[in-house]
Amino acid sequence: MKPETRSSTIKVWLPEPQSAALMKGLPEGMTADVWSGGEQLPDSAGEVQVVVLPPFGIPPERMPVLAKLPRLRLIQLMSVGAEKVIPFVPPGVTLATARGALSPAVAEWITAVILAQARQLPKFIAAQQAHHWDPARSESLAGQTALIVGYGSVGAAVEPLLVPLGLTVQRIAERPSHGVSGPDSLPAALARADIVIMLTPVTPATRGMVDARFLGQMRDHALLVNAAHGPIVDTCALLAELRSGRLRAALDVTDPEPLPDSHPLWSAPGLLLTPHIAGLTTQTTQRDVAIVRDQLARYAAGEPLLNVVGKQGY
Repeated sequence: MKPETRSSTIKVWLPEPQSAALMKGLPEGMTADVWSGGEQLPDSAGEVQVVVLPPFGIPPERMPVLAKLPRLRLIQLMSVGAEKVIPFVPPGVTLATARGALSPAVAEWITAVILAQARQLPKFIAAQQAHHWDPARSESLAGQTALIVGYGSVGAAVEPLLVPLGLTVQRIAERPSHGVSGPDSLPAALARADIVIMLTPVTPATRGMVDARFLGQMRDHALLVNAAHGPIVDTCALLAELRSGRLRAALDVTDPEPLPDSHPLWSAPGLLLTPHIAGLTTQTTQRDVAIVRDQLARYAAGEPLLNVVGKQGY
């Protein structure tokens, strides 16, 4: 992508006042204003070419503002999920994600919850809080099979953490490649897997894909791990399996989200639940700004951009 050249500088909107400092300065030829998604727009609305959205996005009612920026050419996310932004991308504007920024942190979360469920840590934490000494056997991961559905940067980061635990890892992605199977192999793979790790983006094909049929193909006592997006799982179907005791789950994302106080998922048996924090670590911001800084440099130099979201989605 080549930046516009009607002026000597490229105007960028950054989400926080300290963003440029965290990047240790903007690429040459760029100047920045701050816009965190509020109603008040910077005076440079008629000149801005690149808008960097905050890590948690902006309110949906503010998204139409993007279509009113006449020289906008690039929307850069500081997150991986783009499904809430895609409908608001104006024609001729490129959308790019921060793919890879959260991969190490999310991989650690996946490993942690798998170990926690296998070794029954939620049970023992509850016993500790109740001052109750309650020894019980738990299971070893050695010899089990983990299936990664949506094998990409997070899958590549979590696999080296799982293999030393004795797990065999199987991989499925929308586009099969060497060592990675395609969607057609999913039913047979589900039947063999002790752990199913969901890492798919939200697309028309993946929304609600973990439904009653999908869950029914999983073997008894299998563990479902969703570190991707809440809408890929049919919540009612999952609740039915958890209540029956046939399956277990670990969720960092839910549908709906945030989870209402009265929602039945809070008390579902066999569920370990965290509030969308898998990627939140003290290093997350550093990785985010490094990716954004590199992307801005590419834009300023007219070089190919990374992590571009295609017209059909991811």
